[in-house]
Amino acid sequence: MADVHLAVGVAVMASNLVAGLWGATAWIARQPSVSFWYLLRVAQGSVIVQVVLGALLLISGHEAKDGLHYMYGVAPLVVNLFAEGMRAGAAQRELPEGVDFAALGAGEQRTIALRIVRHETGVMALAALLIVAFAVRAAQVSGHMF
Repeated sequence: MADVHLAVGVAVMASNLVAGLWGATAWIARQPSVSFWYLLRVAQGSVIVQVVLGALLLISGHEAKDGLHYMYGVAPLVVNLFAEGMRAGAAQRELPEGVDFAALGAGEQRTIALRIVRHETGVMALAALLIVAFAVRAAQVSGHMF
């Protein structure tokens, strides 16, 4: 099971790197990207699988060489949760207070919707790149990398 945990760890790094770079590119280009959200969900799924595998290894008696591995290993899950919370509030931050979105013209609605999507994309791309950093550190302190 340790080998599977290692392989999924590589998948966490790779999938979050691809999603983070894809999202950052979309954010910089100010172009919404549907495929970014699919890549992001795959990356988030890999984090969940990795944390579950790590917990199963711990329960079965396998311990990391360095206790920091646990912090760096769980941090991506925490980052995902916080980022989703921030993403959920993007509409509130982009929509002026007291404005009835439904009463706006189609052009204004589109402009606000694009700002919301861009904000959400930026938050989630940054989170994915942060997860890569935590996953690399988890691998480093486990002794399986660098």
